[in-house]
Amino acid sequence: MSEVNHDQFVVIRVDGMHCHKCEQRIVSAVKSLDGVREVEVDFASGQASVLFDRDRVTVGQLMRAIEEAGYATNGFTQGQSEPVDG
Repeated sequence: MSEVNHDQFVVIRVDGMHCHKCEQRIVSAVKSLDGVREVEVDFASGQASVLFDRDRVTVGQLMRAIEEAGYATNGFTQGQSEPVDG
Protein backbone atom coordinates (compact mmCIF):
# COMPACT_ATOMS: atom_id res chain seq x y z
CA MET A 1 0.00 0.00 0.00
CA SER A 2 2.86 2.39 0.72
CA GLU A 3 3.91 2.33 -2.96
CA VAL A 4 0.62 4.04 -3.90
CA ASN A 5 1.70 7.08 -1.88
CA HIS A 6 4.35 7.77 -4.53
CA ASP A 7 1.88 7.73 -7.42
CA GLN A 8 1.53 10.85 -9.52
CA PHE A 9 -1.05 11.63 -12.21
CA VAL A 10 -0.28 13.78 -15.23
CA VAL A 11 -2.20 14.76 -18.36
CA ILE A 12 0.17 15.60 -21.21
CA ARG A 13 -1.04 17.55 -24.23
CA VAL A 14 0.12 15.85 -27.44
CA ASP A 15 0.17 17.32 -30.95
CA GLY A 16 0.26 15.27 -34.12
CA MET A 17 -2.03 12.34 -33.28
CA HIS A 18 -4.48 11.43 -36.04
CA CYS A 19 -5.82 7.96 -35.28
CA HIS A 20 -6.00 5.01 -32.92
CA LYS A 21 -2.63 3.72 -34.16
CA CYS A 22 -1.12 6.98 -32.92
CA GLU A 23 -2.67 6.29 -29.51
CA GLN A 24 -1.24 2.76 -29.47
CA ARG A 25 2.22 3.97 -30.43
CA ILE A 26 2.28 6.50 -27.57
CA VAL A 27 0.90 3.97 -25.06
CA SER A 28 3.68 1.53 -26.01
CA ALA A 29 6.37 4.19 -25.74
CA VAL A 30 5.22 5.42 -22.34
CA LYS A 31 4.55 1.96 -20.90
CA SER A 32 8.13 0.97 -21.73
CA LEU A 33 9.34 3.31 -18.96
CA ASP A 34 9.95 1.79 -15.54
CA GLY A 35 7.50 3.16 -12.98
CA VAL A 36 4.55 3.77 -15.32
CA ARG A 37 1.41 2.18 -13.86
CA GLU A 38 -1.35 3.18 -16.32
CA VAL A 39 -1.56 5.06 -19.63
CA GLU A 40 -4.62 6.26 -21.53
CA VAL A 41 -4.27 8.20 -24.77
CA ASP A 42 -7.06 9.94 -26.70
CA PHE A 43 -6.23 11.33 -30.13
CA ALA A 44 -9.53 13.24 -30.34
CA SER A 45 -8.70 15.36 -27.28
CA GLY A 46 -4.94 15.28 -27.92
CA GLN A 47 -4.13 14.06 -24.44
CA ALA A 48 -2.17 11.31 -22.75
CA SER A 49 -3.12 10.53 -19.13
CA VAL A 50 -0.44 8.73 -17.14
CA LEU A 51 -0.35 7.32 -13.62
CA PHE A 52 3.25 6.74 -12.54
CA ASP A 53 5.58 6.31 -9.58
CA ARG A 54 7.23 9.71 -9.18
CA ASP A 55 10.25 8.09 -7.49
CA ARG A 56 11.00 6.00 -10.59
CA VAL A 57 10.14 8.22 -13.56
CA THR A 58 9.72 11.97 -14.18
CA VAL A 59 7.25 13.95 -16.25
CA GLY A 60 10.19 15.00 -18.41
CA GLN A 61 10.97 11.36 -19.18
CA LEU A 62 7.31 10.71 -20.04
CA MET A 63 7.26 13.67 -22.42
CA ARG A 64 10.58 12.62 -23.98
CA ALA A 65 9.19 9.12 -24.65
CA ILE A 66 6.21 10.66 -26.46
CA GLU A 67 8.49 12.90 -28.49
CA GLU A 68 10.79 10.00 -29.38
CA ALA A 69 7.69 8.15 -30.64
CA GLY A 70 7.28 10.99 -33.16
CA TYR A 71 4.80 13.37 -31.50
CA ALA A 72 5.13 16.84 -30.04
CA THR A 73 4.22 17.54 -26.43
CA ASN A 74 2.59 20.84 -25.58
CA GLY A 75 2.57 21.11 -21.79
CA PHE A 76 0.96 19.13 -19.01
CA THR A 77 -1.30 19.27 -15.97
CA GLN A 78 -0.10 17.42 -12.91
CA GLY A 79 -1.76 16.17 -9.74
CA GLN A 80 -1.08 13.71 -6.96
CA SER A 81 -2.96 10.45 -6.67
CA GLU A 82 -4.93 10.33 -3.44
CA PRO A 83 -4.29 7.27 -1.28
CA VAL A 84 -7.35 5.08 -0.79
CA ASP A 85 -8.10 4.01 2.78
CA GLY A 86 -9.51 0.63 3.42
